[in-house]
Amino acid sequence: MAAQIPAEALQLQSLVRSDHTLELSLATVPVPEPGPNEVLVRIEAAPVNPSDLGLLLAGADVSTATSAGTPDRPVVTALIPDAAMRGLTARVGESMPVGNEGAGTVVAAGAADAAQRLLGKKVAAAGGAMYAEYRAVDPAFCLELPPDATAADGASAFVNPMTALGMIETMQMEGHVALVHTAAASNLGQMLNRLCQEDQIPLVNIVRKREQEELLRAAGAAFVCDSSKPEFMDDLTAALTHTGATLGFDATGGGKLASQILSCMEAAANATATSYSRYGSAVHKQVYIYGSLDKSPTELTRNYGLAWGIGGWLLTPFLGKIGLEGLLRLRERVAAGLKTTFASTYAAEVSLPGALALDSLAAYAQQATGQKYLIRPDLDH
Repeated sequence: MAAQIPAEALQLQSLVRSDHTLELSLATVPVPEPGPNEVLVRIEAAPVNPSDLGLLLAGADVSTATSAGTPDRPVVTALIPDAAMRGLTARVGESMPVGNEGAGTVVAAGAADAAQRLLGKKVAAAGGAMYAEYRAVDPAFCLELPPDATAADGASAFVNPMTALGMIETMQMEGHVALVHTAAASNLGQMLNRLCQEDQIPLVNIVRKREQEELLRAAGAAFVCDSSKPEFMDDLTAALTHTGATLGFDATGGGKLASQILSCMEAAANATATSYSRYGSAVHKQVYIYGSLDKSPTELTRNYGLAWGIGGWLLTPFLGKIGLEGLLRLRERVAAGLKTTFASTYAAEVSLPGALALDSLAAYAQQATGQKYLIRPDLDH
């Protein structure tokens, strides 16, 4: 291994203990020697996505978190409620690395041509364990960044862009003509809004605050419905009638929102129906839950006939469905729009030790719109 690369480095790890507690710490781990078809990336930026929080926080009650250790090597513990613990049996005692994606510089490479071509280049990478100073990755899971792009520009090049593109691909594969999206003022929601404008796809955005509605309208969104307003259901039905949207992606998961979307889809379908059916409209209405911003149970009020579906949607199975050729096609589009269509913004940047500060953990747990954090392992501790 090259002399400038250390033998050991830091990696953030999450441990579920048998006493129903979560332990977060920075472990010293060997820096891997890249295999023949691997590159070693010095990680310079990695986002905290909602999809990272299940592994990172393991359902722990962050309000109970306490910190020990030193400023450079904090150790955080928090209580895990019994309800969350029941699903964590397989994790007990195993300290797990965290972080779905990140970006940095390739500082070593295996002998394979694909690996050697990336040596010295700045890349975005996916594959887990990205909250670390170094990570060995297969070149197939790397995206070479444009010369003018920073690691921060490329840190969120996989999860959100591929999810937004996957929503549009799913819409087309299943024969729908327009989309509904909740938590629409998030980084992902703003990305989807730009994509739909580019592709001339009608999009109904659902938000929960007036300022979020204003943000999206300023970005050119034609249909924005605020769920906090008394007239929300009427507004949503009108938008669905206008767009013909029969496919929704719900980031909240819990509560009544998925059911409300289906109800308004049914009302929109009936608004143009030419005859009555006791079984409801024949138009199939589908909502996919892809997030868990609301941890409460999903409530369904079945007033939308029988032609409907609700289920889960996850990026990894979707990418498996479209295959390598589809993945490469989507990745090329991301690379072309990295600093425009697929740009992400961050509320704060923190070091690896800073990522375990109690105020940072409290912010992650809230999953608040506009409060996305970026971990910078290269920052001073």
